[in-house]
Amino acid sequence: MSTALADQPSLARRDTPVRKSQQRLAGAFRLFARYGFAQGLAGHITARDPEWTDHFWVNPLGRHFGRMRVSDLLLVNRHGEIVVGDGPVNQAAFAIHAAIHEARPDVVAAAHTHSLYGKAWSTLGRKLDPLTQDSCAFYQDHALFDDFRGVVLDTTEGARIADALGSRKAVILKNHGILTAGPTVEAAAWWYIALDNACHAQLLAEAAGTPQPIPHDMADLTHQQVGRANGARHAFDSLYEGLIESERELLD
Repeated sequence: MSTALADQPSLARRDTPVRKSQQRLAGAFRLFARYGFAQGLAGHITARDPEWTDHFWVNPLGRHFGRMRVSDLLLVNRHGEIVVGDGPVNQAAFAIHAAIHEARPDVVAAAHTHSLYGKAWSTLGRKLDPLTQDSCAFYQDHALFDDFRGVVLDTTEGARIADALGSRKAVILKNHGILTAGPTVEAAAWWYIALDNACHAQLLAEAAGTPQPIPHDMADLTHQQVGRANGARHAFDSLYEGLIESERELLD
């Protein structure tokens, strides 16, 4: 246990804002399961603790997204040590997310799974085109990391992914999948759902013919209209409200 937190009460029982963050994080996993993003042991979403800002909450290895509860979440420090909860920690989750949280103080949450369309698009080794209004949320706001070296187990590779991400909201990991990052759990989770959908749309469009991209000026304007974190929060909330009605045990 971290010495800085050894004498503190269980952070899992603190009141808001940490409780809200935990609930939204557990809800994000459940929503990802509904979208078919759960793939074996792969995938993780993290949320920076609002008080202990060099710590983040993450899912334990082997817990299915569709069964995630608040009490399952782990609080991990910058060294990968579990401060609250029972492990084990997904080493790839720590390697990638610790680097992103360290490099981007503005990032509260980051999401990465092996979703089908994100994986398929990642094999092409290029960024998405602004083909639809929805895909414009990522116009000039996503990057490509094209240096696949197997499962990410080293924080140095996590740092290279963070460097590729830069100040953007998303990065395509060549031959691996997609990752999103945002100022709230809601934004990071919704942007992941939206990015996978954009990958799906472009794969279908290119299979059907020759898509016609939206011109730069209009794509840039549309990005400003649909790419904001506040809009992502509202989109996430519309899904979360229905989730809570049917799967309220996630709050346990």
